[in-house]
Amino acid sequence: MKFIKPYLVVVTTLLAVSCTSQKETTSLKDAYKNDFYIGTALSADQIEVKNAKEDSLIRKEFNAITAENIMKSMYTHPQKDKYDFVMSDKFVAYGEKNKMFIHGHTLIWHSQLAPWMEKIADSTEMKTFMKDHITTIVSKYKGRINSWDVVNEALNEDGTLRQSVFLKTLGEKYLVDAFKLAEKADPKAELYYNDYNIEESAKRAGAIALIKKIKVEGGKVDGVGIQGHWRLNSPSLEEIEKSILEYSALGIKVAFTELDITVLPNPWDLKGAEISQKFEGSEKMNPYPKALPDSIQNKLAERYESIFKLFLKHKDKISRVTFWGVHDGQSWLNDWPIKGRTNYPLPFDATLRHKKAYESILKLKKTKE
Repeated sequence: MKFIKPYLVVVTTLLAVSCTSQKETTSLKDAYKNDFYIGTALSADQIEVKNAKEDSLIRKEFNAITAENIMKSMYTHPQKDKYDFVMSDKFVAYGEKNKMFIHGHTLIWHSQLAPWMEKIADSTEMKTFMKDHITTIVSKYKGRINSWDVVNEALNEDGTLRQSVFLKTLGEKYLVDAFKLAEKADPKAELYYNDYNIEESAKRAGAIALIKKIKVEGGKVDGVGIQGHWRLNSPSLEEIEKSILEYSALGIKVAFTELDITVLPNPWDLKGAEISQKFEGSEKMNPYPKALPDSIQNKLAERYESIFKLFLKHKDKISRVTFWGVHDGQSWLNDWPIKGRTNYPLPFDATLRHKKAYESILKLKKTKE
């Protein structure tokens, strides 16, 4: 019988423990650390660390954060002469404490406006509002917030400009002005135009024209945010890839800013994220109220795998991939476009367990190593 020295046993055991530990600590942010940021959108409760298990998951898996709601204008600027930075201060502090990339969402958006903003009808008053709003918020977090969605969802599906209160009062110039004001308030922050369905051809053409116009007229645009509210079978990988290439050709970064994949049927094959649209529910529209069947889990995993495979192919062009929510239970898709449904669009389920979709994303990196 061969004698094994005790110290060899100890070393071998330590190596085994080390390997096991390394395997267990694999996370999305670590796996993709040399490719692009892996982000998530945080709710108010998550920012305030109301749930320790959720917080542990967030810190382990993600290295970039976006505020899901609390930085929208109805919350940060509720009255003409009043700002409220209580929650946004906590959000930024959370990101700094955990050494995360911090993204500000959003400065100019037609939706979730404070009521007083919707009533602005005079161009001079609107100019004053925009200057005060953007300058105050961006200056306050100068050097602390890494990037901003300066303008959010300014386009219709056909690529024309949305008839928002900003367009009606100021015309197209509001787009250029917004980016100029943001740059002046924090020259080092990355500035993005963010929208949904801009991987679809008509809307993509409109977004490209919009970004070119802003840049030609002296506005600074560092990147485009493709929201990525997608479905199991659409948009096609070809359209997503074409979008990455065409936006990158403008000399800007490409981010996927609000990624989730609905597994539920949508009325009229609805696409995108127009939050004003609501529909009546039915059993047909809520087919998985208790759990997701394995067959759909597999389809979701395959979809995520194919998408991230494409992202890795173009990692030199992509700055960040952010999921819109930490887990399924938090997802806005449980209530949109039909209230009260149970959706399963993210890599983590409502109990915080990772799904096959999570494994499929990680697998792409493991097979390369």
